[in-house]
Amino acid sequence: MEFNKNVKSLFEKYYIDNHFSGVGLIKKGNKTLFSGTYGYAHRGWKIKNDILTKFDTASITKLFTSVAILQLIDQDMLSFDDRVMDMLDIEDSTISHDVTVYHLLTHTSGIGDDADEEAGEDYEEIWRHKPNYSVTETEDFLPQFIHKEPNFEPGKGCRYNNVAFVLLGLLIEKVTKIKYRDYIKEHIFNPVGMDKTGFYSKDEIDDNVAEGYISITDDQDRVVSWKKNIYSFPPIGSPDGGAYTCAEDLDLFVRAIIDGKLLSKTMSKSILQPKEVYRKHTKVTEMMGFGFEFVVSNSDKQILYMKKDGSNAGVACFFAYYPNIDTTLVLLANQDCNIWDLAWDIQTLLIGDIS
Repeated sequence: MEFNKNVKSLFEKYYIDNHFSGVGLIKKGNKTLFSGTYGYAHRGWKIKNDILTKFDTASITKLFTSVAILQLIDQDMLSFDDRVMDMLDIEDSTISHDVTVYHLLTHTSGIGDDADEEAGEDYEEIWRHKPNYSVTETEDFLPQFIHKEPNFEPGKGCRYNNVAFVLLGLLIEKVTKIKYRDYIKEHIFNPVGMDKTGFYSKDEIDDNVAEGYISITDDQDRVVSWKKNIYSFPPIGSPDGGAYTCAEDLDLFVRAIIDGKLLSKTMSKSILQPKEVYRKHTKVTEMMGFGFEFVVSNSDKQILYMKKDGSNAGVACFFAYYPNIDTTLVLLANQDCNIWDLAWDIQTLLIGDIS
């Protein structure tokens, strides 16, 4: 009871002080420790978010792409060492032919991103000069990055990269002869029972889908109004971001991986382990895995938690699993909000301060 009370207090504070609009879910095994809903799925009609509301997941979608690739490796349709550009037959590109599937999965390819978040580039800027509705198929993303200069040689560094997952999506389509979104639905969403998860287009009418809102601030950085994010990125999700889901479905997803329902025993174990060092801190090290990112204790190398988060204009989400306590934390927001501070405060209640 005390934990639930403390978490509820945190959510209410962020709702009042930090414009949190969305849902929060914490589950330990099959037991729900906390479930809360805040704000509006549709501000115009004052329709409130509920626990089954479907939210844009931004980069959490990369987890679905990662699992799909590992499924194909399980079936010997791909391998970690496959040279991506040779398989895709993309000509006239700055992307090295030494880039492999493993490099793309672990953010170690070094290829130039369409919007380099590490360099402070703004993804929304792309769509000020290019109509977002012109990018609906996986291949439509290619002109945005295939001529950009690489950041480093493949395998010689680790730098977060979105379009690596666009290339992975193209590989899925190449070897299966199935469109990316259709493959993910048939081989991941349906088997797990994620019936509140899908790729919903902004011009479609879908049940209980939250709109996304961007804050408009005054010269003192105070929020004075909101606008929709319909022109801020492509109208439908892709291999690097934009699938919609509800909090319960994300819990189902990670537990399906843990229980071996989506991958072989070997591959299930592999996706739950870190691969590459990303950032080092005093007490912990952040490491890249196959889609998931891991926070590992420097003292005993124990995995404290694995996570994936996402952020776009009007979208913020955080999804983590804490193996030592078999607990998931899901935060999904449909307007600008610093959910990472909220996630940190909740996490401190779960596992203590690791800073």
